[in-house]
Amino acid sequence: MSDSKKCGFIALLGAPNAGKSTLMNNLVGNKVSIITPKVQTTRTRISGITNIDNTQLIFIDTPGIFKPQKTLDKAMVRAAWNSAEDVDFTCVLVDAKKGLTQEVEMILNGLAKYPSPKILLINKIDIIKKDKLLELASRLHEKCDFEQSFMISAKKGDGVDDLKKFLVKNVKEGEWMYPEDQISDIPTRLFVAEITREKLMLKLGQELPYRTMVETESFEEKEPSKKNKNGEIKINQVIYVESENHKKIVVGKGGSTIKEIGEKSRKELEWLFEKKVHLFLFVKVQENWQNMRDKYEAMGLEFPN
Repeated sequence: MSDSKKCGFIALLGAPNAGKSTLMNNLVGNKVSIITPKVQTTRTRISGITNIDNTQLIFIDTPGIFKPQKTLDKAMVRAAWNSAEDVDFTCVLVDAKKGLTQEVEMILNGLAKYPSPKILLINKIDIIKKDKLLELASRLHEKCDFEQSFMISAKKGDGVDDLKKFLVKNVKEGEWMYPEDQISDIPTRLFVAEITREKLMLKLGQELPYRTMVETESFEEKEPSKKNKNGEIKINQVIYVESENHKKIVVGKGGSTIKEIGEKSRKELEWLFEKKVHLFLFVKVQENWQNMRDKYEAMGLEFPN
């Protein structure tokens, strides 16, 4: 085996809730993308990095691709398509249970203008019979010229090692783009905001989470002390909602809902950072936040022109 370093970028594309973020975390071996059962959980592109021997693989998790309606939808879909540019491979995740939907067909048609080799990943194979999987794979190959196909379970890890082995073998020689100990390129303020947004989405109903955003106003690390030998972190975050009624729901009776969201977020942040975390959440009404350019910058998105 050559000692030369290898490096490759791999985009993960698919319809909402296809399992891209679950796969990303499995590939990296750490949590870099938030996960909820709700569609459109991922709002921006996030890179996850894993090193295998002399090879660095940089995976790009993307928002689900669908037919956008609102300004935020358009920014998310644009971020996903932009991720397919200048990559070594584009992995297309398809939910085995949903099959060849209109959204999947739209994605396959859209990929025609991107030159990178395509890899088909049929996900959630543990819930579908083998003959149905083979039939679905055949139909998908008729729609797109895939270089390789893998049957996987992003949640259980089935087939993921085979995918990594293929990528390690086929990415080109090149210097690593990130230090050996780095697992993501997501800014810390955005990452901690995403953790809180995950808890927000898991707690609230179907529609309201999509009309909220979390912004980290400050992130302050304090040096180790006798009281906290590993140091501590103070975080101030704002949850933006569109109306006073939404604010009441997020806050909850006697502040119960916001308290639960804050406690769950704080506990996970302490586990991730291995430090004491002081998390302060504030809820503010900003009726038009989905059309404000600075809010998109905070989410790591480009504002649609």
